[in-house]
Amino acid sequence: MKTFVVHPEQDGPFPTVVLYMDVWGVREQLYDIARRIASVGYCCVVPDLYYLVAWVPFDLRDATGLMISLLRLTNEMQAKMRSARQHLKDAMVVADSRAILDGLDGDPAVHSGPVGSVGYCMGGRHVVCVAAARPDRFRASACMHGTSLVTDGADSHHLGAPRISGELYCGFAEHDPFAPPATIGAMREILAGKPIRYREQIHLGADHGYAIPDRDIYGKNAAELYWDLIFAMYHRQLGPYGAAPGTASATTR
Repeated sequence: MKTFVVHPEQDGPFPTVVLYMDVWGVREQLYDIARRIASVGYCCVVPDLYYLVAWVPFDLRDATGLMISLLRLTNEMQAKMRSARQHLKDAMVVADSRAILDGLDGDPAVHSGPVGSVGYCMGGRHVVCVAAARPDRFRASACMHGTSLVTDGADSHHLGAPRISGELYCGFAEHDPFAPPATIGAMREILAGKPIRYREQIHLGADHGYAIPDRDIYGKNAAELYWDLIFAMYHRQLGPYGAAPGTASATTR
């Protein structure tokens, strides 16, 4: 499983933050987000969770050079994207996350304590299911416009959310067919009164996918606000920043 790893060059070891990709797959946009996380003192890893699928990351752009969002694609292309997603089961992501942490054990640049996460779209759902499966390690989890968090099934992800330890932040768009008001309400209700520190945020005027730069629906104001909240959560749950902001060093493993 190819994994992009980035952290500051000195003053480690650093707490780990796992970045879970959206349906488009790993690409430079996500690596840039990882570099931003690393620049304030974390080891950020971006695993290619499509490693068992022959898949080239999608990067179709409009006339202005911005990446086109899912709901603005043709029906044929949307079906292709969903086909790739269906090959990636949530249980596989939980197992792969365990392998990621095992692979980082013993790395002198990486702290062995609590772990953080951030995920987008499909990756937002993976943040929730991994944090519920590994409350012993994941203590600062950020789900950005997560999809299918609430279903009618007995395995609905929101049912496992009370097992999450530490903190969970969920950022929602006002206009999001993949996370309607009923989903937001169900997450709020099931976590009410639980030991977990839960915060939700609904970004008015935002659309699904608002959190990733270089997109046709990017919401800069919403995105900058959520970074303030996420970094504060990492600081509380993962410990003080490992290094002052500065140059980060990246490798691919």
